[in-house]
Amino acid sequence: MPPKSKAAAAAAAEPVSVEDLFTSIHRHIEAGQFAQAAKVAGQVLKAAPGDEDAVRCKVVAHIKADEIDKALAAMRAAERLPIDLSYYKAYCYYRQNKLQEALDLLRGQEESAAILQLESQILYRLGRMNDCINSYEKLQKFKIDSMDLKINIIAALVAAGRASEVQAAMKAQKVDLTARALRDARSFELAYNSACSLIENKKYSEAKEQLDLAKRIGKEELMVEDYGEGEIEFELAPVSAQVAYVQQLQGQSQEAMQTYVNMIKGNSADGLPIADPSSSAVATTNLISLKGTKDAADSLKKIDRLIEKSAAPNQLQLIENLDFKLSQRQKEALYSARVLLLLHGNKTDQAHELVSGLLGMFRDSVFPVLLQAAVHVKEKKVQKAEEVLSQYAEKHPENSKGVLLALAQIAANANHFQLAADSLSKIPDIQHMPATVATLVALKERLGDSNGAASVLDSAIQWWKNSMTEDNKLDMFTREAAAFKLSHGRDEEACLLYEELVKSHGSIEALAGLVATAARTNLEKAEQYEKKLKPLPGLKGINVESLEKTSGARHVEGPQDMKVDVPEEVKKQKAKKRKRKPRYPKGFDPANPGPPPDPERWLPRRERSSYRPKRKDKRAQVRGAQGAVTRETAATNAGGSSKGSQATGSSKTPAANTEQPKTSNKSRKKKSRS
Repeated sequence: MPPKSKAAAAAAAEPVSVEDLFTSIHRHIEAGQFAQAAKVAGQVLKAAPGDEDAVRCKVVAHIKADEIDKALAAMRAAERLPIDLSYYKAYCYYRQNKLQEALDLLRGQEESAAILQLESQILYRLGRMNDCINSYEKLQKFKIDSMDLKINIIAALVAAGRASEVQAAMKAQKVDLTARALRDARSFELAYNSACSLIENKKYSEAKEQLDLAKRIGKEELMVEDYGEGEIEFELAPVSAQVAYVQQLQGQSQEAMQTYVNMIKGNSADGLPIADPSSSAVATTNLISLKGTKDAADSLKKIDRLIEKSAAPNQLQLIENLDFKLSQRQKEALYSARVLLLLHGNKTDQAHELVSGLLGMFRDSVFPVLLQAAVHVKEKKVQKAEEVLSQYAEKHPENSKGVLLALAQIAANANHFQLAADSLSKIPDIQHMPATVATLVALKERLGDSNGAASVLDSAIQWWKNSMTEDNKLDMFTREAAAFKLSHGRDEEACLLYEELVKSHGSIEALAGLVATAARTNLEKAEQYEKKLKPLPGLKGINVESLEKTSGARHVEGPQDMKVDVPEEVKKQKAKKRKRKPRYPKGFDPANPGPPPDPERWLPRRERSSYRPKRKDKRAQVRGAQGAVTRETAATNAGGSSKGSQATGSSKTPAANTEQPKTSNKSRKKKSRS
């Protein structure tokens, strides 16, 4: 290395002024060289220790350069200085996903626009959506005209389950969410979030249109920034997943399934994955819900790849920081799918372990309680499941709608009709719905409480009388209530209901029901309304009085021939039958049919007249037990033995062989055949 010149050494030895260093910091920041700006800020602090502007520049430069650890180190080095760096420290904790520590640092701070924006982001990550929306509402007083703020407000409302408020909130912000306005605004995120709100409001066709618009805008913006095809597909993966979800909701299962499979397994032409980890996790969960219990083992393997294995049984964590990338609802759907797959595979121990961990992770959520009840039901511990749900409903009445519905279903399946009816009765906002009313009436009837069933119907009728909705179901409930009361002997109440129907609706069915019911209670009213019925054709020549005096039809035992006068034309039509040529077997000549077939060919051979049984071979038959001696054989052998003894003169005679040679079954069969 050549030695430095004296001029260069002298220049290096001369101290640089602080003003020149700040000018250099500004120049680096303008050029986006944040790491260089942080280095120059360190030089300023060497020249002027404790300079507040230099400390802030160094911290912000490190944050801009994504050097969060260095930013925290710079703040620790400046702890003794009288500088409040709580906001920057909270932001660094937010970037490191230390959300609760970040939120604690913001407590007690003055509510500035920056503080409220950071607070709302932290609350969104924590899943506290209502608190997040409150922070955004406080931001309104600062009159910040930022598109990012409007986009975040829509996201918070959708995540909080308040998608119905999106239109009003955007109207207050003077934002038009129509497709044409979004096309003019050229905002990819705004179109995407607006589509998500439409999905929550079940406007799937409009949502699909805005998702396609968001995809088109996003693609154009990324092409301007020289992104490749694979990179564009990767960046727009959340939109693709949402499009597939809309297709799934619309019943286009095959298209949605193909998109999910491509996002999970496929790679682009550039060799890059099609989807980011969070979009891939969403696609996996939706694919499992679409397939149901089909290929449950394969689905369980897919979802297990998203969960990190932990030594502690009750500590659950998703891979690649998915805990912070997925929303609360997405994580709930993922864990719920895993529990249900475990239950389907009869792995109740693993399901118990997972549910116990979820109860600790999601303390304010209702879904672990529902999963816990499902595990108990799988184990046939119905009473335990009912206790778990009942206790939660008592402690959290404001968030117990889903729990009470699940409790009613479990109790009804277990024939606990009173508990099921009581659970449904505790949900006030569905008491007028047709399904709820029908279920409550059926449960009351099972309990023998017809008065309670009638009261449920009366309450529903009163609600619909006061309702101003377009789809009013008053006539339907009135008709059903009248039929119910008529079948349970409440003729007067049924008559009043039918009369209301006739006056309001004027249908023929209601008029007929009124006449039939009033005939039991008020004959004059029945005759009055009977005149309004249209006469049936063909009944003018019938004398009703003479018909009533007849004894009626008599029952006759056995079938009877009924003589019916048939017109001659009909007889001729019946006589004309189409003659068809007979179909013969292949190769059969009707001119030379040959000998007639045997009429007994369909009978078994033993039942035919020509059958002759085979003769039995009666030779060499030995009756009795095996080895027994017949009389003839014994006599013959005895004679032979006496002669032998006389010839030899011996006193001892050898024992005679009295055993007959045994013939096998095969030999006997051969003899009989011969």
